[in-house]
Amino acid sequence: MGKTKNIFYAQSGGVTAVINASACGVIETAKKHRSRIGKVLAGRNGIIGALTEDLIDTSREKPSAIAALRHTPSGAFGSCRYKLKSLEENRAEYERLIEVFRAHNIGYFFYNGGGDSADTCLKVSQLSKSLGYPIQAVHIPKTVDNDLPMTDNCPGFGSVAKYIAVSTREASLDVMSMAKTSTKVFILEVMGRHAGWIAAAGGLASTKGAELPIVILFPEIVFDRKRFMELVERKIRRHSFCSVVVSEGVRSPDGKFLSDLGLRDAFGHAQLGGVAPALASMVKQDLDVKYHWAVADYLQRSARHIASKTDVEQAYAVGKAAVEFALRGKNGVMAGIVRTSNHPYRWKIQEASLARVANREKMMPRSFISRDGFGITARCREYLEPLIKGEAYPPYRDGLPVYVRLKNLPVPKKLSEDFEVG
Repeated sequence: MGKTKNIFYAQSGGVTAVINASACGVIETAKKHRSRIGKVLAGRNGIIGALTEDLIDTSREKPSAIAALRHTPSGAFGSCRYKLKSLEENRAEYERLIEVFRAHNIGYFFYNGGGDSADTCLKVSQLSKSLGYPIQAVHIPKTVDNDLPMTDNCPGFGSVAKYIAVSTREASLDVMSMAKTSTKVFILEVMGRHAGWIAAAGGLASTKGAELPIVILFPEIVFDRKRFMELVERKIRRHSFCSVVVSEGVRSPDGKFLSDLGLRDAFGHAQLGGVAPALASMVKQDLDVKYHWAVADYLQRSARHIASKTDVEQAYAVGKAAVEFALRGKNGVMAGIVRTSNHPYRWKIQEASLARVANREKMMPRSFISRDGFGITARCREYLEPLIKGEAYPPYRDGLPVYVRLKNLPVPKKLSEDFEVG
């Protein structure tokens, strides 16, 4: 292996409005260290790109295109939901990774994703010892669910939180104006399988002097139909309408997801969807009022046009830090965000051991949820507000945002044998 080593960078899991900002941070920072870093090779469709030797040469993109990643949503190189098994279960996958890394002089591995990606990154970081190949693996956090431990918050979350807070406020004003003769209950379904961070953001829509009747349903609080209906009915009597923000991961007393479709995704997680119409049906049965429901779905995580400036800056910073950690010899770590002050809001990047991140979820503290279980506390509001602040609008042309589409030119393959994934 030569003096310089190449980087393998890949995106994993559900993409966000700012994951490409992290990619921008990696690529731009790597270019400043040409004496130690060769090229940044991106995996087409995540880790699958490494296994199939389907690599993208980012050096063939114009600097202006790489810079434009900072304001472009989704995954510029393609993402995937694919989790490596243990070395004992599928040694062939790891041997293939080493084969590809060796062929392309890759010495640094950066995986940009959530909890399962952290697990993959941890496993890759251990390859040096088990398979005798020098590879440094650094995890770059990304998840709209905000459920990674060892970081104050996760890049991607702040922009989703901003979208949900804004959408809840705007939809509530819409319903309020029609409540006399039309809709009285509006239900917004948001992402969040086990943690209610995104749902909590709906509570920001109501502020002092501009109060709105909002009820939040968290995965951390068991759904109580009777208490929920009594609260919604009280709010309708007082305000003539009520807005409900419900997390997809809300569970019934028997422990089952209200929205469990009985399907599983590639990671083995329950495929959720449909809690809003299920809840709307209950409202109709119990209260007999007119309702409307909506599912934020992909809209909440792709809305770069309303991204949080804080989120964009932090996403870039963790990508930049990943390169700097690797150059300092770090391995098996994540670039985590540390909040150093609330007033004024300040933060820094600090390394965290992947052994304390992989396969763990950070739920909302009970102190962030109101005593009745249907709202947020002042402490939660203090935590959330800095994360949605600031605007970082993309450039516009003819009324539409301008986003970059990379050429994503492939690196010539050096291995003769193909590898079947799965």
